[in-house]
Amino acid sequence: MDNTKNYTSSLSERYPSKEMKYLFSPEMKFRTWRKLWIALAETEQELGLPITDGQIAELKAAADNINYDVAKEREKEVRHDVMSHVYAYGLQCPSAKGIIHLGATSCYVGDNTDLIIMTEGLRLIRKKLINVISNLADFSEKYKALPTLGFTHFQPAQPTTVGKRATLWLQDLLMDLEDLDHILGTMKLLGSKGTTGTQASFLELFDGDIEKVCRLDTLIAEKMGFDSCYAVSGQTYSRKVDTRVLNVLSGIAQSAHKFSNDIRLLQHLKEIEEPFEKNQIGSSAMAYKRNPMRSERIAALANFVIAGVLNPAITASTQWFERTLDDSANKRLSISEAFLAADGILELYMNITSGLVVYPKVIKARLMSELPFMATENIMMDAVKMGGDRQVLHEKIRQHSMEAGKRVKEEGADNDLLDRIASDPDFNMTKEQLLALMKPENFTGCAESQTERFLKTEVAPILKANKEALGMHADINV
Repeated sequence: MDNTKNYTSSLSERYPSKEMKYLFSPEMKFRTWRKLWIALAETEQELGLPITDGQIAELKAAADNINYDVAKEREKEVRHDVMSHVYAYGLQCPSAKGIIHLGATSCYVGDNTDLIIMTEGLRLIRKKLINVISNLADFSEKYKALPTLGFTHFQPAQPTTVGKRATLWLQDLLMDLEDLDHILGTMKLLGSKGTTGTQASFLELFDGDIEKVCRLDTLIAEKMGFDSCYAVSGQTYSRKVDTRVLNVLSGIAQSAHKFSNDIRLLQHLKEIEEPFEKNQIGSSAMAYKRNPMRSERIAALANFVIAGVLNPAITASTQWFERTLDDSANKRLSISEAFLAADGILELYMNITSGLVVYPKVIKARLMSELPFMATENIMMDAVKMGGDRQVLHEKIRQHSMEAGKRVKEEGADNDLLDRIASDPDFNMTKEQLLALMKPENFTGCAESQTERFLKTEVAPILKANKEALGMHADINV
């Protein structure tokens, strides 16, 4: 089919990595189905059912050679994807045909596969998150002592340092990592629970032996790389699992969005820019522009992920008793697209943080234009030490600050506050003395030491424990 005449998703073509796209591909899904059927057959054999080594060998031999065309044609007839693939697998494994899917429901392959793919998706997200943390740690260390103007309400406030500001982005990501690790540590399989979660079909297969029925879940979980299965369920695992997983992705999106906002504002101020490639076009109309398009894309994808959390929340809250099917179509979209979008966000986040461009002279110029206002308390205290009256000086410095600010705003002139103070005999201070106070590093408080301590005590241990995950490089498609 000509794809130029067929709808395609941006989440399958533009933003995510090939690794994440593969996790949510048909091949990953259907190969996992076959692995689950093999695990079921092996476990049932181990627990005493009359399944032969030859049947299992036949299943394994055909596991990766999926006859998609047969399954697709069969689904047109029976309108059931799982049974269509059972049929197709059976044609390839005639001696094992009768034991494929023995005792199971569709959710045995459907739900267990979803849980496996989400777990693998979280592991890939985690690896990329670690690499973003590493990039930001390097950036924070490099610029830990570079003073910059701090803002509250995007109005000039007390100075901080460029590295200290980056630790705020880092701290958000550490919280996301903590949440992700918690959810990863609680992920389980559904196992083989049967039609309403009672495992009645398996109790029948094992002639009433409950211990074997319980052992079935344990062994299947082990074969599929999980510690355990959920102890109770309906036909499906609780859809709250999906909500919990997407809440983690939403948290990462929130952190990335905040970072992207800050970068876009800093790029407007010409203090820090995201990477801009040699032949990149910033605007179709204005050739001189360097738009922060990667940060903007993070924000766009983040909005999508954050809004998407509502889907599993509604699904989980509206389930009926042991199972209903109004979750299926929604899950196919909401889960996969949240992972694909979150992956795209982290690809961009890795790319931007590996090549941030800092302009120290612009940063200093802006800080110095505001620093006289921030230094007024220090100036006043020094003047008092030299015999000045604190109350008189406070009123004088208020008046001089207002006039200097008015001049900057109304005339577009330079800040002349220091000149005004130097010419006021009540302060008894020369311009040279005043300029000597204008050292930005004297106004950044504990910013540098906070950054050092944070990187050493909180970030470094995480990077050391996850050093095997480091070294990833983002591949931005557009």
